[in-house]
Amino acid sequence: MFNNTILPEADMAYTILSDLKRVTREYATAATESVCPDIRQMFTQLLDDTLKLQGELYMAMQQNNMYNASSPAMKQELDKQLKQYQQTQQQTAQFVQQSQSGQAQAAMNGPGGGTQMPAYQ
Repeated sequence: MFNNTILPEADMAYTILSDLKRVTREYATAATESVCPDIRQMFTQLLDDTLKLQGELYMAMQQNNMYNASSPAMKQELDKQLKQYQQTQQQTAQFVQQSQSGQAQAAMNGPGGGTQMPAYQ
């Protein structure tokens, strides 16, 4: 009456691998959006554990010819991307530092940052 077909191992492993990839994205988002340091640490630990599981499953799949890795990237392209990311990181750090300096300056000037907003009538 019922056909008890089970997915082949490769299909099951690929499905699990896809879920692990999705979960890592969700944990990363949760960690970056967490305000509470304890919650952030918990999501960071969950992310780390999930990344380890994902890596172990990937290696097992690759060893059993269940997953074909993408072609290797050229070192020049990787270096170019790394340089761009480092520049973006530096710009972001400068922006954060400027924002924090501006907030500190506004706090020293008192309420309203030393300027008065006109009242609406």
